[in-house]
Amino acid sequence: MTHMHVAGSIHADASSPAPVWLTRPVDVNVLTPALWSENVTRDDDGVISVAGLKLTDLAEQVGTPAYVIDEEDFRARARAWRQAFAGWTVYYAGKSFLCTTIARWVAEEDLSLDVCSLGELTVALRAGFDPARLGMHGNNKSEAELRLGLASGVGRIIIDSADEIGRLERLCAELDTTAQVMVRVTTGVEAHTHEYIATAHEDQKFGFSISGGQALVALVRCYHSPRLNLVGIHSHIGSQIFDTNGFEVAARRTLKLMAQFKEATGTALGELDLGGGFGIAYTKEDDPAGPEVLAAGLREIVDHECRGFGLDVPAVSIEPGRAIVGPAGLAVYRVGTVKSVEVGGGLSRRYVSVDGGMSDNIRPALYAAEYSAALASRTSAAEPVVSRVVGVHCEGGDILVRDEFLPTDVAPGDLLAVPASGAYSRSMANNYNHTPRPPVVAVRDGRVTTLVRRETLDDLLALDAGASETKEA
Repeated sequence: MTHMHVAGSIHADASSPAPVWLTRPVDVNVLTPALWSENVTRDDDGVISVAGLKLTDLAEQVGTPAYVIDEEDFRARARAWRQAFAGWTVYYAGKSFLCTTIARWVAEEDLSLDVCSLGELTVALRAGFDPARLGMHGNNKSEAELRLGLASGVGRIIIDSADEIGRLERLCAELDTTAQVMVRVTTGVEAHTHEYIATAHEDQKFGFSISGGQALVALVRCYHSPRLNLVGIHSHIGSQIFDTNGFEVAARRTLKLMAQFKEATGTALGELDLGGGFGIAYTKEDDPAGPEVLAAGLREIVDHECRGFGLDVPAVSIEPGRAIVGPAGLAVYRVGTVKSVEVGGGLSRRYVSVDGGMSDNIRPALYAAEYSAALASRTSAAEPVVSRVVGVHCEGGDILVRDEFLPTDVAPGDLLAVPASGAYSRSMANNYNHTPRPPVVAVRDGRVTTLVRRETLDDLLALDAGASETKEA
């Protein structure tokens, strides 16, 4: 099964206040297990708990909005991916969510780590992460990034352009070192995902085209460079991918390129990164394959294509993306206002406004990503009604959950929980309307650990060069 994100206008057709896949629940209090972390439960009073801690108590302790990570669920998912892909290297995606504690968890669970900015690299190094297990991405890496990567001894730098080859050679000569590199290629495979997160079609910014011949030229150039140690090829076809269908063509084209390189140089490349970007369930409609199924499918594809090209199976790595931290996290909000709006044809839509919004989760506004939500602070016997969960920002597109059945008695003061918020929520958060970003906390055995503290207005004003002058005046 392939999957397509809902794209286009973020406002639903007024003649249909809910998508066809959103079905009316028999009991609005029942949680769909596939959407939540393993240790999320609802007690007899209807209060949702994470790892033994009630969200009502957590909200009292840390306030709302807040991101909540189920630590044991995170670790269990990391182990599941590592075990399913035993013999391959699994890279955690730093861009999905990274802080020093998360980097340490990743290291403790024996995963490698991808970083794609100076900030992410600095966080990983500050956490004490083994630089030899770091992969360094980026389509326009700065000299500062490359210098730190070389000085710290990152395990691989994924080269993305001809300009970067020259830049990296010059820096290596200046520092008298050699860089371990992979060449990122575009395979021409379009993943069934949103345009903005599909990354292997030809018309986009990443990598060297295989079909245009640039990829082979880049590989040969790196191979002959005295300052670059070419270890292999990197491919990535997109994010939020539910199965292995697209990888079959991508692996075939990538391994054909490996065969062409061997013919041209007489040397076999030893490593292949297939990327990943595997999907998670954001709504009841989503049905992603698990790591065991994906591992079996990918192993079969690689083995088959290597036999076809007469190649030994290289060392393979994958990047699960959001699939580790995404389902391990949720966001908790407090309701501030509720209103119903006539949308025409005798239909109305219920708007539930919470104390967060597009500043703490921009994905729905950015590319119409779908999420779910549940009343988290109590049980309800009220009838379910299609509702839209919106934020506090001065934007009509400030939507967190486009369509969800919530009880008709949801009222100011109630808590709502949004599952699958562990990935890309905090990492893409912003300060729109001068809104401080929420904290990230981890829960394990009923205890809270702050991973990233809540931002304050003083934090924001500390960057405002004129604020101190105004205060003194």
